[in-house]
Amino acid sequence: MAEDERDEDGRELAALHGRLVERAAARGLLDVTYRVVDSPVGALLVVGGERGVLRVAFEVQDHEAVLGDVARRVSPRVLEGGARLDPVLRELDEYFAGTRHRFDVPVDLRLATGFRRDVVAALPDVPYGRTATYAQVAAATGRPRAVRAVGTACARNPVPLLLPCHRVVRSDGTTGQYAGGTSAKRVLLDLEAQRG
Repeated sequence: MAEDERDEDGRELAALHGRLVERAAARGLLDVTYRVVDSPVGALLVVGGERGVLRVAFEVQDHEAVLGDVARRVSPRVLEGGARLDPVLRELDEYFAGTRHRFDVPVDLRLATGFRRDVVAALPDVPYGRTATYAQVAAATGRPRAVRAVGTACARNPVPLLLPCHRVVRSDGTTGQYAGGTSAKRVLLDLEAQRG
């Protein structure tokens, strides 16, 4: 098959898929939609439902496994594409360009429960361009001895970047672990330090 024919087939498939997503959404049959976008920290999977962004995942977190988990825990009616995620993708672009310091799109935290949910919900209180230690976040959530649990909550944050767990560091000032990898965490901290 010639390259031109493959390109034409690709455009037709994309158009068919786009119409499928539009019809599913119009009929209320599209519970979850996702897109994969390039970013300065690699390919990001962004997943949204009717109530907001459900999941942001780095490539190292295995996008297929993340989508499988969302399908099991939220709904198996998952499709790629659609306009639902346009606002969050626009805000992510603005964030990486340094013009956005806080996300306004709604997030749906049903994938985080209990204390972990309390921790990730408190993360936007750490200002852009600043860091807080795990101990400071534990104290801010009313459980000052739960430092290790804060680390676990940050590691399992379903919507990193939007709820900025990369701003939480060790007490000695080192960056510590990050779901997207320590190099991704360093990129984000440097970006905010330069543009804050």
